[in-house]
Amino acid sequence: MADFNQILDAGDVDSGIINVVVEIPEGSTHKIEWDRKHGVMKLDRVEPQIFAKPTNYGFIPQTLDEDGDELDALIITRNPLPTGIYMEARVIGIMKFVDDGEVDDKVVVVPADDRDAGNEIKTLADLPAQLIKQIEFHFNNYKALKKPGSTKVDHWGDVEEAKAVIRECQARWKNQ
Repeated sequence: MADFNQILDAGDVDSGIINVVVEIPEGSTHKIEWDRKHGVMKLDRVEPQIFAKPTNYGFIPQTLDEDGDELDALIITRNPLPTGIYMEARVIGIMKFVDDGEVDDKVVVVPADDRDAGNEIKTLADLPAQLIKQIEFHFNNYKALKKPGSTKVDHWGDVEEAKAVIRECQARWKNQ
């Protein structure tokens, strides 16, 4: 498998169109992660069925969040996406998140060209309120059986806040 961080960069952050690599399809209980050292996708663990991912989940290449991993992305589509593909995505906001005391933010994106539904989605306000509640509930509780209270959604931010976090993570990547 190709090393995504060597082939792809984060994309055009200023325009809000970025590159995202899919790790976990929506509805999956498989915690699949990019293994930077070996250049492959790795099954880290299998989560309980009640904590299947509410959205597709991936990362933004050539970024590094405060937790030491690439910056995460929540990818909103009508159907699950397969592991290992990359896509151009439109930034619509950010979920500021803390996991075991570490910053572990999630940039929220839609496909840059989604003629089915996504071209109408420009901000988090364009998403159904119930979906936002489900995502927040998932991330506040997905470790509850193992370590209750170890995760917390701090707040939801707009496109500009998301771009600022991406830029910080790009700088951290370059300085690693």
